[in-house]
Amino acid sequence: MRPQLLPSPCLAALVLSLACLPAAADPDAARARQLVRMVRQDCGSCHGMKLTGGLGPALTREALADRPVDSLAATIVHGRPGTAMPPWRSMLTSEEARWIAERLLAGFPAEAP
Repeated sequence: MRPQLLPSPCLAALVLSLACLPAAADPDAARARQLVRMVRQDCGSCHGMKLTGGLGPALTREALADRPVDSLAATIVHGRPGTAMPPWRSMLTSEEARWIAERLLAGFPAEAP
C-alpha cells in the first residue's frame, strides 16, 4: 500500500473546522474575580479551602498535571454522576469552565482581597 501524503478529505475537513473555532475568550475582570471566588469558596468546600483536597481530590497543579484540560472542563460542566461532584452548567458557561480548568492546571490564583 502506498503511503498517503495528503490527509483524507474527512480529516482535512475536521482539521479545518477545528482551526476555525473561536478561542475561548477570557471573562472580563469582574467575572474572573467571581469565578476565582466561586472556585475558592464553593469548590473549596469539598476540595479544601486551599484546593489541596478534602472530601474531593486535590485541585492543585501537581495533582492535575496529567489531566487534559478538556476533561477537567467537562467534569466542571457535567459533574461526575454517582459521586458528590455536581454539574455546574447552570452557573457556568463551557468557556468559563475551560478558563477555570486552565487556571487549575497553571496553579489557581488566590482570591483578591
